[in-house]
Amino acid sequence: MIEVLELSKKFGDVVADDAVSFTVRAGETFGLLGPNGAGKTTLIRMLTTLLSPTSGTAKIQGLDLRKQKAAVRAVIGTVSQAVTTDENLTVRENLSVQGKMYGLSGRTLAVRIEQRLREVGLWDRRHQLTKALSGGMRRRLEIARGVLHSPQVLFLDEPTTGLDPQSRRAIWEMFGELKALDPALCILLTTHSMDEADVLCDRLAIMDRGRILCEGSPEALKRALHTGERVELEIDGRLADADGEALCALGAVNLRTDSGRGIEFQARPGEGVGRRAAQLLEGRGYRIRHLTIAPVSLEDVFFSHTGRALRDA
Repeated sequence: MIEVLELSKKFGDVVADDAVSFTVRAGETFGLLGPNGAGKTTLIRMLTTLLSPTSGTAKIQGLDLRKQKAAVRAVIGTVSQAVTTDENLTVRENLSVQGKMYGLSGRTLAVRIEQRLREVGLWDRRHQLTKALSGGMRRRLEIARGVLHSPQVLFLDEPTTGLDPQSRRAIWEMFGELKALDPALCILLTTHSMDEADVLCDRLAIMDRGRILCEGSPEALKRALHTGERVELEIDGRLADADGEALCALGAVNLRTDSGRGIEFQARPGEGVGRRAAQLLEGRGYRIRHLTIAPVSLEDVFFSHTGRALRDA
């Protein structure tokens, strides 16, 4: 379990994290979703004892982050966004070094290494040099190392950064398998990927500029928008302000444009706002190049709280 209360971190006059509070229960995967620079990695570094907070408190499995650092380190595992395995060691050697740091040895260590490498699909490559692994396999090795000592809390900082879509999906499936093997495992995940947060997280908090803006399950956060549909239009020409106002009068919510030609907004489902918007624009002389109507996403949640798209933040 993770308990965070009013945790802050300042670097000089710069506030990286500002009075952050949340709780992650045993067996739960909790996500921190936000753009680069939102304060996610700084928060992870504090919770893993690598940085001291400026103010506030936190407990990991009931252990005080400030007063019991060594005990906290013993019950957590970490997978950072940076590659930290030694490329000149074999796959097995990397885990052996990690295990010995946590006091594992002999038969116990050998069994644990085999268990974790089989779980991540790398047992057949145990004698291979790490530098010969693909990016996806190297990431799997990082995860195997992070859970080698059977931590009660696992911190994942942007775990699929730099991976191709196929490798990302494979890592997502692997997380599901790890949770099935250890249902009590508490996971804190940071990501700027909306799809990743939607797939992996039981609950999440959206962060921006060091603050938590909202918190809840992905579905609850999307329901709270009271819309349900996202409409995307591409037009031949630039949208005039008066025509944007006309779209809002039809029922368009959180209207935004991309260089004038791309239009996005939210609408209530079942009211046909997307098609009516296309008809209105055609009637005003615009050519509709593209129309997409889809369910709202976490991108829309982020926009509703910040006034800008996550991908542009």
